[in-house]
Amino acid sequence: MTDSSPIDLSVVIPIYNEEENVKPLFDEVAAVMHGSEDRLGTWEILFIDDGSIDRSPQILRELKGADSHVRVIRLLQNSGQSAAFQAGFHKARGAIVITMDGDRQNDPADIPAMVSALEDHDLVCGIRKKRRDTWIRRISSKVGNGLRRTVTGDEIIDTGCSLKAFRRDILLRLPLFNGMHRFLGTLMGYAGGRINQIPVNHRERTAGQSKYGVWNRVWVTSADLMAVFWMRRRWLRYQVEELTS
Repeated sequence: MTDSSPIDLSVVIPIYNEEENVKPLFDEVAAVMHGSEDRLGTWEILFIDDGSIDRSPQILRELKGADSHVRVIRLLQNSGQSAAFQAGFHKARGAIVITMDGDRQNDPADIPAMVSALEDHDLVCGIRKKRRDTWIRRISSKVGNGLRRTVTGDEIIDTGCSLKAFRRDILLRLPLFNGMHRFLGTLMGYAGGRINQIPVNHRERTAGQSKYGVWNRVWVTSADLMAVFWMRRRWLRYQVEELTS
């Protein structure tokens, strides 16, 4: 099998300075995938190194050398999570793409349920239950999600949960700009995608440091929200009929 051969499932994971988390995360994801191959089919784990300056690149290189399921894409400089996701989407070989964070707060054990929930849908969004975050993060997320739903008109409950399952052919049609990874569910809805949502596990970060603060995320997301509001008003919507006689 070559790097261009189509497969059933790609797990796309952006990594930025997560040297303490990369190996344990790989072990967890690989264990789930090996244990569910009868349901999930052929698979790969695609790590996107977003210009890490710690030992993450070295560890990823070692993982790739030890397991043929691992592929590593390296961005030459830190470009942000949206760029990392987009690079992964275009390099992924799977008909289904699973996205998750590299900090181990998403639980790989939820992957089989996400794939099952994708039946007859184009996107499955995780809803983090019993969030293992600080109270200020939980409150700011709840307020932000409510504001986003009001402005965008979508029904995504927890857009901040990176654990999602997509049909890749539709995913590649979506416009993706800096910061837009937070609105993939919204954009999927605008494109006519069928969306499902299921509860998923959420875990505490036990190693490394968060790359986002509450306040810097608020200001950046507010600007992105206005861009998505503009897209909502300008999105092309039409139906066609071809005459046959």
